[in-house]
Amino acid sequence: MTDVLLFHHALGPNEGLEVFADELRDAGHTVHTPDLFEGRTFGSIAEGVAYAKEVGWDEIMARGVRAAEALPNELVYAGFSLGVVPAQLLAQTRPGATGALFFYSCLPPEEFGEWPTALPVQIHGADADPFFMDEGDVDAARELVATADDAELFLYPGDQHYFADSSLPSYDAAATRLLMERVLGFLERVG
Repeated sequence: MTDVLLFHHALGPNEGLEVFADELRDAGHTVHTPDLFEGRTFGSIAEGVAYAKEVGWDEIMARGVRAAEALPNELVYAGFSLGVVPAQLLAQTRPGATGALFFYSCLPPEEFGEWPTALPVQIHGADADPFFMDEGDVDAARELVATADDAELFLYPGDQHYFADSSLPSYDAAATRLLMERVLGFLERVG
């Protein structure tokens, strides 16, 4: 099956991340969930982003790179929101990537150089999420889909940023079922 390196969002490594990772594991995939926040968790996106800014985005990315060092090169890099930053960096710059999964966020491909044209990627976001729709993420996702050979953007109805995190009030079970179906199909295809 497929090896996945899955980075958490701004609340830190919470129960919702583990539930999501366990569903991938139950399907036969190996999933690694490193802690970019060194044991810290936060009650809001603003608090988690403030911590990331305090530590520095370069350090957050470096922690992601260090998490990948002990793993095989043949990985699918995945991230939720803030976790997309190290996932996209690694997908674009570490040789051997087999795919990328970006949830709730996407950076312009040129942020880390050129997107490896043949590298498969899926981007998932809510169609009325103010973070995804109004802060440039959907535009970056559309740019990536237009330039990569194997890229898909999936929009789900709703305005919640963390809609696939079952531990939060923002959770949308129907959207998450569809997202998981698409993710499992992607992992089967690239694994």
